[in-house]
Amino acid sequence: MSISINHHRQGEGPPLILLHGVGHHWQAWRPVIDQLAADFDVIACDSPGFGRSAPLPAGLEPTIASYVDAFEWFFAELGIERPHVAGNSMGGAIALELARRRAIRSACAFSPAGFWTRAELHFCQLSLRALAGVPAAARPAVETVARTRAGRRALFFQTFGYPARMPAQEAVATLRDAWSAPALSASVDAFRQYRFGSPEQLRSTPVTIAWGARDLLLPYRLQAPRARRMLPWATHVTLDAGHVPFFDAPQAVASLISSSAAAGAGKRTSPRA
Repeated sequence: MSISINHHRQGEGPPLILLHGVGHHWQAWRPVIDQLAADFDVIACDSPGFGRSAPLPAGLEPTIASYVDAFEWFFAELGIERPHVAGNSMGGAIALELARRRAIRSACAFSPAGFWTRAELHFCQLSLRALAGVPAAARPAVETVARTRAGRRALFFQTFGYPARMPAQEAVATLRDAWSAPALSASVDAFRQYRFGSPEQLRSTPVTIAWGARDLLLPYRLQAPRARRMLPWATHVTLDAGHVPFFDAPQAVASLISSSAAAGAGKRTSPRA
């Protein structure tokens, strides 16, 4: 399988892969890339079917397992062996599954998908389908709203803890890339096939799980405790942030990723939240 994944590469050091959530793009990581690039070869990716990456090859359903396969192939194409990986939401689930396969040195997952009940999964899917289902005729008006601070609070309260901190240009770009993503609807549908399990299989890889206390998409109060119970040996951190934490708390996110990678390299550090 040949995989062409659009990515932004910056910095020098051990390779660090950044994976966004469903409907997003690599630019979500911009607030932390400069900080991380001081110590890492940062590779921020558009997952297949999102951003500027082509969809998965025909016949492959965009499941978590398919994305894990795709990124293993991507690592091989770049000549990267066992990078550090940080992921958000769907990207967090991919990071954890790469850790299960021992394909990476460390996994840092921000509000990872898969710790849901059936009802919580259904709620997440309904929320994401509402975004995908905005009629084309209404989209210019929604973009106009997104350019205002009050509008960003109204549109992104479920995913950002402090929506007004996101620049207006990024808010509009996020909406446009979500609406144009060929894999959005199918990926959301494919979530029904995924639920995190068999945590003992990840013990050989350092795992960090961070959850934004303001996360209303994969609710912190329900799913973060579940992750702690399932992975008591992992590092668990609570952030003053929403589901997508990068504009909410960039310094804390960058510090946590660095600490996670240090654990993967056998170094001892203390993450700051």
